[in-house]
Amino acid sequence: MEVEIISREFIKPTSPTPPAMKTYEVSLLDRVIHPIYVPVILFYPTDQSTGHAVSERARLLKESLSETLTRFYPLAGKIIDNLSIDCNDEGVDYLEARVHCHLADCLNQPNLEYLLKFLPHEASWTEASAGDHVAMVQVNSFACGGIAIGVLVNHIIVDGTALSVFLKGWTSTCRKGCETVCPNFDAPSIFKLNKAAFPTDTILAILVKSFQVIKRTTRRVVFDASAIASLKAKASSSSVPNPTRVEVVTAFLWKCISAAFQAKSGIKRPTLITHTVNLRSRSIPPFKESSMGNIVWSAGALCESEEAALPYRVSKIREAITKINADLVKNLQGDEGFPMLCELLKTLGGVLPSTESFQEMEYICFTGWCNFGMYDLDFGWGKPLWASSAASSSNHSEQRSFSNKVLLMNTRSVGGVEAWVFLTEEDMALFVQDKELLAFASLDPSPLS
Repeated sequence: MEVEIISREFIKPTSPTPPAMKTYEVSLLDRVIHPIYVPVILFYPTDQSTGHAVSERARLLKESLSETLTRFYPLAGKIIDNLSIDCNDEGVDYLEARVHCHLADCLNQPNLEYLLKFLPHEASWTEASAGDHVAMVQVNSFACGGIAIGVLVNHIIVDGTALSVFLKGWTSTCRKGCETVCPNFDAPSIFKLNKAAFPTDTILAILVKSFQVIKRTTRRVVFDASAIASLKAKASSSSVPNPTRVEVVTAFLWKCISAAFQAKSGIKRPTLITHTVNLRSRSIPPFKESSMGNIVWSAGALCESEEAALPYRVSKIREAITKINADLVKNLQGDEGFPMLCELLKTLGGVLPSTESFQEMEYICFTGWCNFGMYDLDFGWGKPLWASSAASSSNHSEQRSFSNKVLLMNTRSVGGVEAWVFLTEEDMALFVQDKELLAFASLDPSPLS
């Protein structure tokens, strides 16, 4: 299945960015984020309802993106460094491609490596360098008339919520929706940037050192609503009688991945997980949902034994998330935010005895994109058949990376969860053989089923 690039241009904002806004400095919370490109690919079937021709859809996409970038102006700029963006209106790197197959052929048995061809330059989870564009888009047209829209935005300006805000703004503009999505860029004035070096005794400093060349693999682990209902029944307890689907899937994958770690090493080591928590609704008063940047913090939970049952793991996750409260958000604001952030990064807010103990543990990073409305993103020709992430870039199979990552997304069917699991090849080989995992989840199923 060949993907042929047929054009490349730069989509600029309709109106120029005012001179006073030409340099955008990120917030304190953005500093914690590595400058990787976050991928999302939206697959749409043939447009039968409105009868838009391929050429008409291409025109609408470009015109609406240009109009949207006037409001989301940093996305049309270039990266100066990890702390700032040159909002020079050079535009989004925009490619159009022709796919020599039908959409159904691609999605019947999706090859995660092949999906990278639907992203600009086949980039995914790769690091940005000075002078790179903040955002890139590739619009792929299938022989049947279906399309796949691949989007990359650098993590230093968006978390999952902010990425969905941008996509909602673009889709609303394209279909001439009645509501204009207006982003809020106040985060840098609230979480004030401090350019001082992080102390060497923080978890962040250790992670930066471990961000190394490593070959990792990706699998999709999909839980339907009935499987999640069964997991909830197994995981409920007096302390957490009604666990959420994100909590039970996180706890279950935590257990299965920890078992793979032990099977490989033969050593029982504690496993620490972190899970991103959206701070917007946890602040008093709450931040706007349209707030751009990384308005998130990591909840940390520790388990000493991989045999620990689901109710225990769920209670640890709930306890950790509960600690991410309005007081924590307030303490990270203003001039005192940086020293507070450094203290929190030493022991993850008291989860660990010490920074040194972190080096004696296994670690898994969870990120949740559920409830972001990805399956409501309608450009004017219907909702997506599939909203997917992407594997590591095939051009960077040994890129610098953290291996133990899990991204949780919605499925198109209501109540399901699609987990993108990133592990080393050896860990993944053990993980996918887990009998309990296979009893509840499907590995790499077709999103059309």
